[in-house]
Amino acid sequence: MKYLAILTLLLCFTSCKSKQELSELDQWKEQAENVTIIRDDYGVPHIYGKTDSEAVFGLLYAQCEDDFNRVEQNYISAIGRLAEIEGKEALYSDLRAKMFMTKEEALANYENSPQWLKELCNAFADGINYYLYTHPEVKPKLLTRFEPWMPMYFSEGSIGGDIERISTDKIRAFYEKGAVFGKAEESKQNRSKEELEPQGSNGIAISGDLTKSGNAMLLINPHTSFYFRGEVHVVSEEGLNAYGAVTWGQFFVYQGFNEKTGWMHTSTYTDVLDEFIEVFEEKEGKLYYRYGKELRPVIQSEIVLKYKDKEGVKEKTFPIYRTHHGPITHREKGSPVATAMMWEPPKALEQSYIRTKQKDYDGFRKMMDIRTNSSNNTVYADADGNIAYFHGNFIPVRDTIYDYSAPVDGSNPLTDWKGLHTVDENILVLNPKNGWIQNCNSTPFTASLEYSPKRKNYPNYMSVDRENFRGIHAISLLKNKTGYTIDSLITLAHDSYLPAFAALIPGLVSACDKLEPGFPELEEAITILRNWDYRTTEESVAMTLAHYYGTLYGKKGKRPSPMSDMELMSYFGSDSPPEERLFIFKQVLKQLENDFGSWNMPWGEINRYQRLNGDIRQAFDDNKPSIPIGFASGRWGALAAYGARYHNNTKKIYGTRGNSFVAIVEFGPKVKAKTILAGGQSGDPDSPHFDDQALPYAKVNFKEAAYYKEDVLKRARTTYNPGE
Repeated sequence: MKYLAILTLLLCFTSCKSKQELSELDQWKEQAENVTIIRDDYGVPHIYGKTDSEAVFGLLYAQCEDDFNRVEQNYISAIGRLAEIEGKEALYSDLRAKMFMTKEEALANYENSPQWLKELCNAFADGINYYLYTHPEVKPKLLTRFEPWMPMYFSEGSIGGDIERISTDKIRAFYEKGAVFGKAEESKQNRSKEELEPQGSNGIAISGDLTKSGNAMLLINPHTSFYFRGEVHVVSEEGLNAYGAVTWGQFFVYQGFNEKTGWMHTSTYTDVLDEFIEVFEEKEGKLYYRYGKELRPVIQSEIVLKYKDKEGVKEKTFPIYRTHHGPITHREKGSPVATAMMWEPPKALEQSYIRTKQKDYDGFRKMMDIRTNSSNNTVYADADGNIAYFHGNFIPVRDTIYDYSAPVDGSNPLTDWKGLHTVDENILVLNPKNGWIQNCNSTPFTASLEYSPKRKNYPNYMSVDRENFRGIHAISLLKNKTGYTIDSLITLAHDSYLPAFAALIPGLVSACDKLEPGFPELEEAITILRNWDYRTTEESVAMTLAHYYGTLYGKKGKRPSPMSDMELMSYFGSDSPPEERLFIFKQVLKQLENDFGSWNMPWGEINRYQRLNGDIRQAFDDNKPSIPIGFASGRWGALAAYGARYHNNTKKIYGTRGNSFVAIVEFGPKVKAKTILAGGQSGDPDSPHFDDQALPYAKVNFKEAAYYKEDVLKRARTTYNPGE
């Protein structure tokens, strides 16, 4: 009887388990039956669901069809498990993630979220898991099952975001015995970062007073890594109808539009992350930190991380220290430093999703009151004719007697954050009289020229008052212009003039004229530059010479003090020693001759687009097919930015970031838009949509976005339910 009872229990357990698994599968299938995915002629998925959660289910399923590799990679990194596939070097990226939120804390955040948000998170996980179930041939690197708490690691609506500002090298130096990170190393790393292709984006809003149709228009032009976002259209019968770019793994359109409103994010220089130097004291074997006249216990815990090793998977345990300011991330002058930043995952997800369903400025403005969009500015336009610019969204109130651009004394209660600034207290532009707004990661105090906010009206920490070449380029194009159409705004966004070289190159020409006039080795090259109009084209040899000159000068030129790109190129063009300018240029000619056999190289022969496979980091190869690109780096003031952050030892330059997803939107009785993607919608080299937009991208031939159902059906190529 004893064995019979045990057998009965085992059979019951097995039966219950099978029923539970079947129930989950049936649930997935039920959601799938209520979702329709229509792929248009460019492979863009138009997802239709009865409810928002069903639309999210279909959205994640479609994303996995297009590029499961990137969906998985984003979450491996976000949840702090990168070292399990990349090895020990990724430990401190994982540690950084888990310092701010462990799996248990993410689960608690999910459980405490509003029911509607939990349902979206459930649908997120279900959509990916159903994709894996229906595609057994897909072998994940690590995540064989996705959980609804995982989106909580979207710290402010975008994968990465603020947390990536925290140096993993400094974390390593604090938590790894013997590791050192001093001022010399920090200076070296800062210099290396300055030499990288700039990040950032462009947003431009045009009022109906300046457009041919009388309708407001919006330029959505994020500058990200190529293939970082896909193009999607997601619709439900609960009021969702959003079109735009989604970072792989997100369940909301991050940059885009609905029928009534449009939103574009640009990276902000608003101070949203602060460092507090803590004073630790040990008392009776316990660790405390000083805060005013009191001693508070340091919160201590342990984080166990796994990492891949040649001998298998190993573990490493880290002791973690925390104060009320945040986790201890590094040392400053020998003292521990806690880092504080916006960290309210559920609210950040709420704001990112609610944004996509707003129908007018009042609703959008109310959504901004959630104040968790911490790393972004927002450029806005709507069907009522409003245009607006929000500089930042999450901005802590600080005492202005302290300099928060450097670590402050955490033991002084007066340095603590004192709540958040309201949206009305933040830098805001609404319907300026000039009729346009621009932000290209530049100062907000020239966003609308004379109708811009005034610097004196805001505390210093609200914005860095620093212009860049993209900003002045945009302003020069927007001034006194009317009669905009979608096509003319596309043309403006791809204007080929490069103001950086107007500042840099005349100084080189004058140096040559002064020091070595008529010198045969230089005369032909200098003549090409002397006659140049500072516009980039595929055929331009001057563009090649200027790019290599500006790049090499930025690396090797002596500067009197730290400078922005704009300040640096202006200095090299007017105030640097003429002998240094000539010396650098001669090195450029030699480099080009060594690499290509001649310095007389058209830009398009060197500046290329190549996508060989679905890898996140492309293995570029000079011997394999590529296409010429006439665009240039945003460093030189190119609005249509195109640059490289890695080369894989090639001689030619292959773009890796810049213009990625671009959209021009016109609001009116019916919304209209044209869009383009770098490459194509799919990450599968066998898909016709792997690179079907590469040539149109290079030639600035945008496609029309199919927004309304009748237009989607006209361009439909495949229609199916998830799982079919």
